[in-house]
Amino acid sequence: MSEAADFIYERQELVRFGHCDPAGIVFFPRYHEMLNALVEDWITEGLGVDYAQLLGQRRVGLPTVELTSEFKAISRMGDWLSQRLRILRLGRSSLQLEIRFVGRDDSQLRARFEQVIVCTSLETHRAQAFPPDLRAALEARAPGAVQP
Repeated sequence: MSEAADFIYERQELVRFGHCDPAGIVFFPRYHEMLNALVEDWITEGLGVDYAQLLGQRRVGLPTVELTSEFKAISRMGDWLSQRLRILRLGRSSLQLEIRFVGRDDSQLRARFEQVIVCTSLETHRAQAFPPDLRAALEARAPGAVQP
């Protein structure tokens, strides 16, 4: 089984001029912007829970509380990145993810992230349990990651 099979969501992104610094390579904060967009799309497309409604009408926040980043190889304008995501741990109100950006054409690991997201109320800004629909979608995609 390939490494990609271990990941539950994958998409492709083209490295654009705006992602790059004057040296012509992806400027590291742009990887973080790509990461955030990937997580938003995963929740909406991969889990079937509208991210905009979650934050807007439902007032459920999903802030990042911990993020580790490893930059392994450069990416240049015109490269395609396979962005892969998997759940490492699912708690009552927190979620730990692993995300990898891999060169689509050469399978070279470009960047790796571990991210902890906490479900919060946007009214109180305190942790709360995941809403039932989001919780069910998360559990269905990573039953082995659920923590008591």
